[in-house]
Amino acid sequence: MDATAWDFPAWPVARLVARVVVGGVWVVAGALKLSDPAANVRSVRAYQLLPEAVVPTVGHALPALEIVVGGALLLGLLTRVTATVSALMLAAFVIGIASAWARGLSIECGCFGGGGSPAANAAAKYPWDIARDVGLLLLSVWLVWRPRSALSLDRRLLPSEA
Repeated sequence: MDATAWDFPAWPVARLVARVVVGGVWVVAGALKLSDPAANVRSVRAYQLLPEAVVPTVGHALPALEIVVGGALLLGLLTRVTATVSALMLAAFVIGIASAWARGLSIECGCFGGGGSPAANAAAKYPWDIARDVGLLLLSVWLVWRPRSALSLDRRLLPSEA
């Protein structure tokens, strides 16, 4: 297959849709967490994966990072970089949820606020949470590989890069 097959005219619009979906999810997830920093810390702690010394920092910083990454993706600003950060965060979330599931923890994921609380039906939701995050991870990886998209600031600011 030659290189022109990857440059189909509709791909920039499809990547715009990917940017909006992934970026929108990040902005919503981060915004929903901003109002209750203590719940974010409890959620990070509930996974029992990080040393206690870093749990508060991660719990407080994560919503802001999610909003920054989401906003940059929505704007198409430094798409390859922000999509890389998005992919790394999503990979970490998939690992965290899978780890909680494998260890028999039954907690709310905290993906969109709250979380960390014991939940009777959490194990039934883990596959759906993982599937959602894997889908977003695949979109993020696609944007790392091919960041050029319609209506992006990258096209204006970095025309040779976008």
